[in-house]
Amino acid sequence: MPTPRGALTADRPLSDLTWLRVGGPADWLFQPADCADLVAFLGGLDPSVPVFPIGVGSNLIVRDGGIRGVVIRLGRGFNEIAFDGERVTAGAAALDAHVARKAADQGLDLTFLRTIPGAIGGAVRMNAGCYGSYVADHLLEVHAVTRDGREVVLSCEDMGFGYRHSNLPEGWVLTRAVFRAEKGDPAALHAKMEDQLARRDASQPTKDRTAGSTFRNPAGFSSTGRADDTHELKAWSLIDAAGLRGYRLGGAMMSEKHPNFLINAENATAADLESLGELVRERVRASAGLELQWEVIRIGEPSPAG
Repeated sequence: MPTPRGALTADRPLSDLTWLRVGGPADWLFQPADCADLVAFLGGLDPSVPVFPIGVGSNLIVRDGGIRGVVIRLGRGFNEIAFDGERVTAGAAALDAHVARKAADQGLDLTFLRTIPGAIGGAVRMNAGCYGSYVADHLLEVHAVTRDGREVVLSCEDMGFGYRHSNLPEGWVLTRAVFRAEKGDPAALHAKMEDQLARRDASQPTKDRTAGSTFRNPAGFSSTGRADDTHELKAWSLIDAAGLRGYRLGGAMMSEKHPNFLINAENATAADLESLGELVRERVRASAGLELQWEVIRIGEPSPAG
């Protein structure tokens, strides 16, 4: 391993770094001090060693056998938020909700980020969105470090965004993003976010250990929040129709409140959670003839014990 200025830890358990609180250890966990540290580390790292960037673990299942390679987790050196007219620059480690609130204070509308769990890096990588608005609608450019340690700037078009998808190459680490935000009244923007939070809390199991929506909507878009929103091709509706609301497997459960949320209900393993997800996919395939695609990212190896 190269010798960085940041923290480099061997055999680091990852369960406490994910919202679902499951997963085995990473061979190495690297927390760079700043962008220069990240560039030097990746530039000096053997090209054969896999690299896995993670954020705050809000959309992640780490399998019980852990991760062979280097997990990179950005921290305080990557959480800045700055404003220049209608441009908002946010570090990849800045929390989505924090960016939304700070932007609203400046009279800038990035309110769609308020109810998205996690940090900016993950939101950009997954083209996160809700209520009909997505990262791709606001992004101007992203800054990243390539697997071989080069700093690059990518346009929104370069990212190849789709529904819950981007073309960012494996092993590249997003460091910051620049958004364009429409102007608005700060008080009205904060009120809008409070309404969004109330609607989210009324329909989602926000007090349970989840990783957000488990599967992508076959409809190909998020809930719009409008009165004309339809549910026939929403993942939660298909799971409900398959009789799996509240279904349990080991310590894992599909939420009673929102059946597209996978919950660590009682000391679940990653294998419990992934197995339940695969059972849900099988039952929906049988009942509706549709193939649910995972939205939660699953990485790592299964437990050696099976």
